[in-house]
Amino acid sequence: MTAELDKPQRRRRLGVAAPVAAGVAAAAASILAAALEWEIPPLAKVGVTAAAALLVGLATWATTESRPRRGVPAEPSSRPPDQWPPVPEHFTGRAESLAELREVFAARRRSAAGSPPLVVSLYGRGGVGKSALMTRFGYEVAAWFPDGRLYADLRGGVDAPVRPEEVLTGFLRALGVRLTIDPGGLEELRKLWLTWTKGRRILIGLDNAHDAEQVKALIPAERGCAVLVTSRQPLFLNGTHDTRLGVFSEAQGVELLARLAGGARVSDDLESARRIVRQCDHLPLAVTICGGRLATREQWTLRQMADRLHDERRRLDQLELAPTVDKSVRASVQLSYDDCTGVQRRLLRLLSALPAPDVPAWVAGELLDVSGLDGADQLEALIDAQLAECSGTDATGALRYRLHDLVALFAAELAGEDDPERRGDAIERVLHGYRRRAEEAAQDRWPQDWSKGGRRSSTEGQIHAGDWLNAERLTLMSMITLARQLEMWELTWGLARAFCSLCHSLRAYWADWHAVADLGCEAAERAGDRRAQAISMLDRAAVQGGQGGQERGRADAEWALEVFTELGEPWWAARAMRAIGMTLFSDGHLDRAQEHLIGAITAFRGEEDFWWMARTQRNLAELRLAERRPEEARRLLEDSLEVFERAGNRYSEAQTLRVYGEVLAAQARGLRRAGEHRAAQDSFARAGHSLDRAAEMFRQRGELWEEARCLRAAGEVGDPANGPRELELARRAEEMLAVLGDSWGVARTAASIGRALGRLGRMAEAEHELRRAVGAFEELGDRWWMALSLRYLGEAHLDNGRRAPAVPPLRQARDLYRSLGNEAGMSRTLELLRRAET
Repeated sequence: MTAELDKPQRRRRLGVAAPVAAGVAAAAASILAAALEWEIPPLAKVGVTAAAALLVGLATWATTESRPRRGVPAEPSSRPPDQWPPVPEHFTGRAESLAELREVFAARRRSAAGSPPLVVSLYGRGGVGKSALMTRFGYEVAAWFPDGRLYADLRGGVDAPVRPEEVLTGFLRALGVRLTIDPGGLEELRKLWLTWTKGRRILIGLDNAHDAEQVKALIPAERGCAVLVTSRQPLFLNGTHDTRLGVFSEAQGVELLARLAGGARVSDDLESARRIVRQCDHLPLAVTICGGRLATREQWTLRQMADRLHDERRRLDQLELAPTVDKSVRASVQLSYDDCTGVQRRLLRLLSALPAPDVPAWVAGELLDVSGLDGADQLEALIDAQLAECSGTDATGALRYRLHDLVALFAAELAGEDDPERRGDAIERVLHGYRRRAEEAAQDRWPQDWSKGGRRSSTEGQIHAGDWLNAERLTLMSMITLARQLEMWELTWGLARAFCSLCHSLRAYWADWHAVADLGCEAAERAGDRRAQAISMLDRAAVQGGQGGQERGRADAEWALEVFTELGEPWWAARAMRAIGMTLFSDGHLDRAQEHLIGAITAFRGEEDFWWMARTQRNLAELRLAERRPEEARRLLEDSLEVFERAGNRYSEAQTLRVYGEVLAAQARGLRRAGEHRAAQDSFARAGHSLDRAAEMFRQRGELWEEARCLRAAGEVGDPANGPRELELARRAEEMLAVLGDSWGVARTAASIGRALGRLGRMAEAEHELRRAVGAFEELGDRWWMALSLRYLGEAHLDNGRRAPAVPPLRQARDLYRSLGNEAGMSRTLELLRRAET
């Protein structure tokens, strides 16, 4: 990041507005503007420029009224999310409960506008079938919620329930919110959640809630949304319709048993079927497990099952057992477990040792040290026996599996049956499997982070990597924690390295990224691997810089540079130099920053890594632009563009086109001040074309944050013939950044809006916006941008012939620049002060 980049820092939320879709007709103007790069006579260029400007103006006029209203987020994706788990095939026996839910939902649809969202709580003892009822009803009312169905297992029945922040992050990502900046804590995520659910009809399923505190922040404010919650105790939430789900009646239990074991078998021995239901305490989970075992053992009679259950219950009466698993569930699981093969029993025990919400099928193969296909077969056998269940299909299209928490607790009690060494080997194989897959996804997403001249990755591979992380994030986090607990330091580091690379490339999951970066540093240190530790320090420096910890990040990068230099790792040393330069630039220390950036460029060129060289040249160009040296910046960017275009790096090309547009705009403003109006207009049009191209490239990739930055840059061009449109573009950018939770970006765009208003001579509004920017940057602790915003305010007064009002903000800016040691900013401010005071 640089001083000109959106660097989210210590966050306090600014006002949240909603994003708006960018105008599609700008592409036509871009086509005409492209003619400016053809070899045509000057008069023809002027004509093309005028035509392009006219088209842009017409497009703006035509699309202004058709844009979505403020407060309604732009549509993030064409397909609404659907995370709902599958309905158990044997679902039965809840006709009354379903009828009650139908009436509750229908009554809410008939209620007056302004009502809060419907929240229905289904509570009852473990194994009573709350999740199955919620899932079944969610399919019944799916058509009422055209904007999607979101689901989260809150894991309230285990020792580490899922935090609301993790759930909100996952839900926002599912809605298409990239969260490319750190949104902050629960309060900030809650604000984003309310914004992105506004005007939508979404069904939210919250399974296995621990308590009300885990749920409150997850309830939207939108009347069209509804929430279904399951828990073991009533939650007593305001406005909640609470429904206690009891055990089955005898008839319901027999019906469930018949669905699983077969109607004819039950009819032939109805009394034994009733005995089984009674021995299961009428608990659906226990009946389901017994029915599942009968279904896979056709030679068993129902009387044999009833007798075995009776004997098992008598045995349990003589044991002192922890009350975590109902006796009826324990008895049914024990009988089914005893009848499994040795391999299946071992798989069940090993699955219970993984502290993950769910896993894909390949994990079973690794646990058993067999092929993935054979492992999946054994997992399916557990599902047939109702000892495991399918939790749904993830973002990559893979089926995922889990154990009911009561079954997992039962299996965990039997851990002593496994040889500790074999058990450790099985877990280690799974951890290695996750490391391989995480590294593959990370290298697909960002190959340049892994090796010099990293292989080119396809767009399809990059998208798959993002989907993979979205699907595996919670499980991968649990695997990293497990590796650390087992003191497998090399594995912990490898998993952490891949996780950090994925988060960095996606700019996602900031809190998890920081936590894992810390674990990576610890693991490398405990392993005694200084090279790995230095790499982890760079990973941590990146996330710290994104969260406002530039000084801590620079300290980590400086330590890494020292180690890489000592170890003779020039490529990694160059990356550390660049990281240091970027943190210095972000803090306004331009002279020191350029030394490190130039050193990194030289080193990357020596290593023949032209991607990193070009990327760092782009950063240096941004620094040159801040120093008001646009011609040097332009040459650097043209070299970078050539590298990215040749290599097919479209994302990097688009980022560079944005900066190129900013540089062309700066040159155009300089030409205009010099009285070269025809050349200035040429440069203004080319700047607009470059920014339009960049915005369209990001729009096609669904990169809202990057697109917003392009729109903001287009709002800062400063073309006097385009003032109203530039103001509109800047405001559009602010709306998009606000809904993405980028408080720094909102403050940065407030400064852009203020400058655009100043160019239009609307000084009262301009001062308001620039003062808003100053206040926001002060809250964020960004003194560099405070000084720049004050300087912009003074400059706007001067440009409007108001010398006296320009003096106070310029003096404030001067004092801030002096405290920062920023000579370039000080020089420019003193120049403006001389104009104001003469």
